[in-house]
Amino acid sequence: MSKQKKVIISAAITGAIHTPSLSPYLPASPEQIAQQAIDAAKAGAAVVHIHARRDDGMPVGDFDTFRQILSAIKKEVNAVIGITTGGAQGMSTEERFSVIEEFQPEMASANGGSMNFCFHKLEKGMGPTPKYDWEVPFVARTYDNVFKNTFKDIEYCIKTMNKCGTLPEYEVFDYGQLANLQYFQREGIITQPIYIQFVPGVMGGYPMSNEGMMFMIDQAKKMLGDDIQYSTVSAGRRMFRNATMMALQGGNVRVGMEDGLYIKPSGELATSNAQQVLKMKAILNALDFEIATPDEAREMLHLKGGDKVNF
Repeated sequence: MSKQKKVIISAAITGAIHTPSLSPYLPASPEQIAQQAIDAAKAGAAVVHIHARRDDGMPVGDFDTFRQILSAIKKEVNAVIGITTGGAQGMSTEERFSVIEEFQPEMASANGGSMNFCFHKLEKGMGPTPKYDWEVPFVARTYDNVFKNTFKDIEYCIKTMNKCGTLPEYEVFDYGQLANLQYFQREGIITQPIYIQFVPGVMGGYPMSNEGMMFMIDQAKKMLGDDIQYSTVSAGRRMFRNATMMALQGGNVRVGMEDGLYIKPSGELATSNAQQVLKMKAILNALDFEIATPDEAREMLHLKGGDKVNF
């Protein structure tokens, strides 16, 4: 009987969707993002996925803010540090991808295609007086927003990561995006092992369901090969059950306040990313899964190592 592979826990620390008015615990400044990433790693996350925000919580992509966050994390923990190329809505393609060449991280997100990425309904959770003026316009305009990732964009992103030794973490929001990846694989543009982060449940993408996820895993293997590795973003209040389902299907898991602000589906807010990591770790331990360390995650994902990044 083959040995069950270890499970990688990733923590997506802050993202670029939720705003400070939605939760007082959301890390919304460079210092808070770095500290919550450090705490999540110490709690058991082998990978931390990083977006940058300025002091008022507004998502940004400038190098100084990113470097402040990345350097602080690397100084304290051995976790794999992944960087977003999704950035925040409104950023240009060049701005989103420039962080790869600048920081040359071990891994980074690579979006599988364009989509209507909408989260305007978050406005309802901000209350009558949002904390910052930018929050309501920021979420409201996503009702008329296309998250642009053309074939040209995707090719540029993949080739840039290949050049920098950065593993693309392919974020797949819909079934057709698997065909996009298959195209780049057939063209020989994808040269590194394929790691997919399924992203169900976004308004504009495919819904989250056990049946839907089973279909996506099955199709991904048939289109891209049985040797692919995968995980799932589990947005909202069902984070832990959806992540558990992914582990049971041979995948890795992701939690974090980018994906969901809750610790219980009743609506109880998580007080930190580390709290979510500890809950996920306890679930996996109870199911007799072994948790991968950062260095084991590096080996599993064929990463270049934390000593080869530029921060």
